[in-house]
Amino acid sequence: MSLYLIQLINGLGIGMIYFMISVGLSIIFGTMNFVNFAHGAFYLLGAYLCYAVVAATGSFWLALAVAPPAMALTGWFAERYLLSRLYHAPHQYQILVTLGLALVIQEGVMLVWGAIGQNVATPVLLQGVVVFGSFVYPKYRLFVIGFTALLTFVLWLALERTRYGAILRAGTESTEMVALLGIDIFRMFSFTFALGAYLAGLAGGLTAPISGADPFMGPGALSVAFVVVVIGGIGSFSGALAGGLLIGVVQSEMSSLWSEGANIMIYVAMALVILVRPRGLLGRA
Repeated sequence: MSLYLIQLINGLGIGMIYFMISVGLSIIFGTMNFVNFAHGAFYLLGAYLCYAVVAATGSFWLALAVAPPAMALTGWFAERYLLSRLYHAPHQYQILVTLGLALVIQEGVMLVWGAIGQNVATPVLLQGVVVFGSFVYPKYRLFVIGFTALLTFVLWLALERTRYGAILRAGTESTEMVALLGIDIFRMFSFTFALGAYLAGLAGGLTAPISGADPFMGPGALSVAFVVVVIGGIGSFSGALAGGLLIGVVQSEMSSLWSEGANIMIYVAMALVILVRPRGLLGRA
């Protein structure tokens, strides 16, 4: 029983990481109707920037403070000077351009840091395990769960209790109506894209001490993010959270029951949700 409990907690931690990757993708698509295949590359670059800062300074906390804002700036720059030109283009053009951007980022990472993955040391403060009777669990994974839960609450407050959140939620329903109210819709798009890149980069930085930084981690994260978005519902913050936690728990528990099929079950879960609720768990019709 303790094994399944540990896997459940692992699943919650993984699910929160998946949520952080996918919520930006969901909001970008829901608000801007823009298909962003470069989102996984932001996650990849965030992990490598975290590795670079830790290697240069030895401080993981500095890396968490530097890497995500750097990714937000990267996302803003990409949206402002490249992707904004594709808002009215068919989705296939958006896919081709963002896929090309993702490949450029991936190849750039391999040119700078090599094709072999890099390890990121767990911060000294979070090394070791926490013991509760017979329950033993790594400190760093508990930190990831607690930190991402706190960040999720802050995001919820930002989206539900601020003017920007109200505008963003309105934008997911009708960007034309928001623009007619005199709001600079393109500024909102830039900020939204930067927020998505920030969260993806933060997820990469938090994952780096667990699984390292690997130049091929981007496509895998992107595929899982799309699954989470489909399960939760496009444009839904709560849906991204529910979808991320569901996929994390399913993947983690199945790794104990059937390790070879753990990744397959992600797509089985998506197929089942689509059959029951085609718009996702919390998506709008």
